[in-house]
Amino acid sequence: MLEETNHHVVPTANFTDKIVCVTGGSRGIGRAIIKAFDALGATCGIIYRSDDASAERILTELEGTNHRLFKADVSDPDQAAKVIDDLIQAFGKIDIFVNNAGIGSHHPIDEMSYTDWQAHFKKIMAINFQAGANLSHQVSQHMIAKKSGYIINVTSRGAFRGEPLQPAYGASKAAMNSLTQSLAYALAPHNIFVGAVAPGFVETDMAKERLEGPRGDGIRSQSPMNRVAKPEEVAQAVVLMASSPIWMTGGIFDVNGASYFRT
Repeated sequence: MLEETNHHVVPTANFTDKIVCVTGGSRGIGRAIIKAFDALGATCGIIYRSDDASAERILTELEGTNHRLFKADVSDPDQAAKVIDDLIQAFGKIDIFVNNAGIGSHHPIDEMSYTDWQAHFKKIMAINFQAGANLSHQVSQHMIAKKSGYIINVTSRGAFRGEPLQPAYGASKAAMNSLTQSLAYALAPHNIFVGAVAPGFVETDMAKERLEGPRGDGIRSQSPMNRVAKPEEVAQAVVLMASSPIWMTGGIFDVNGASYFRT
C-alpha cells in the first residue's frame, strides 16, 4: 500500500518485527536507507568501515532505540564473515540485508599506467563486488536455515550504459547485477528474495566533486527533470523492493530519473 506525502510516494509497509542490515550505512544512500526503515519500525544493523563520527551521529537521528553499529571493512573476507556472525548474535536473525557499500574513482584507460589500472580495479572490485558476494554467501546460509529473507543490492545505471571514466566501477556494478540474478534463481527454492536497485547519479559525498564541478550541469541535464536523485529517493526504492512479493525476485529496479533506458 502507498500513500502520497509531500509529492513523494512512500511505502507504508510495517517492518516492526524486521531486522534490516545495511553496509555503508553511516553515510549517503546507506544512511537514507537506514532512516527509511527506522521510520517504518525496523531494527537496523548499521555496518560501516571507518567514519565513527558519522556512524554515531546517525544513531542520534533515528526514532528507534535498538539499532546497533558494526564497524567492519567488508572488503576483507574474514571481516565480512565475522560481521554477519556479529549481527546474528546481536539480533538473533537477519530479515533484510542490503549490500550498499561502494566506491568509485577516476581511471580512464587512456590516462592510466598498467600498475595504476590494476590498483583501481583491485580496490574497487574488492569493495563493490567481492564484498557483496562474500556477505551474500554468509547471510544466505542463515536465511536458508530460517527459510526466508531478502537480499537487496545497490548497483548502478553504469552497469548498463558503461562508465568510460571509471570502468572498474561500471564493471563492478554489472557483476553485482549478474550475481543478483544468479542468486535469485539459486535461493528461490529457499523462499529468499534477491533483487537490485540501480540508481543513476545521486547527491552523495561520492558524487559531490563532479556535481559541483564543470561537469555538474551536464550531469543534471541527463535527466529530463534536470537534477540528480536524492538519497532518500533511492532508499524509497529499496523499501519498495523489500516489500515486494517473492515472485518479483531477480528484478533490477531502475531509479535514474529517465536518464537512461536499457533494452
